[in-house]
Amino acid sequence: MAKQVVKQIKLQIPAGKATPAPPVGTVLGPAGINLQEFCTKYNDQTRDKMGDVIPVVINVYEDRSFDFVLKTPPAAELIKKLSGVKKGSTKGKNEVVGKLTRSQLKEIAEIKLPDLNAYTVEEAMNIVEGTAKNMGIEIVD
Repeated sequence: MAKQVVKQIKLQIPAGKATPAPPVGTVLGPAGINLQEFCTKYNDQTRDKMGDVIPVVINVYEDRSFDFVLKTPPAAELIKKLSGVKKGSTKGKNEVVGKLTRSQLKEIAEIKLPDLNAYTVEEAMNIVEGTAKNMGIEIVD
């Protein structure tokens, strides 16, 4: 019989930098899993993605064992990284704070495709373009 999932926890942690200290420890501690074991496994799997924020979904089972699935970095983080801005606009699409080219937009869409509700790269590009516009990032050809 399969193990019963007791809790599912979603976190966004910088790649290769998970520690048992807050915020990771305060979220995972009450779940009863081994914090050091999680941090070691997470850091080993994300070491090649240093500098990115990696979302993770952690399944905690009744015997306090766990497994986790790594997701792709958030679209907003990828957009900020490629456009070279520190943060998005405070006024949304009414204030332009940076620019992205179509090729950069396609690159982000290809990275995000597995986690998006889209079947093709073009559909994924539309989703990412909407996120970029709401951040105040202009798309140029």
